[in-house]
Amino acid sequence: MSTEELRLNVEKALDEIRPFLQSDGGDINLLSIDDDKFVKVQLVGACTSCSVNQMTLKSGVEMTIKKYAPQIEKVINVE
Repeated sequence: MSTEELRLNVEKALDEIRPFLQSDGGDINLLSIDDDKFVKVQLVGACTSCSVNQMTLKSGVEMTIKKYAPQIEKVINVE
């Protein structure tokens, strides 16, 4: 998978999860994909102060991204 295809797949994954985040007043931005293995994102809005944002990141965001791009090893939230 090319770098561009990987980026598109990660964006598709974020588009899938975005409505859930937005329904709670938050959102997510893709910052970068490093070494084709690590995705850096930024949770914004209500997600920044949510007490379960790390669970959302691992159980929701990371799982969804891995569904579209299985080679991704980790999703990192950059504050």
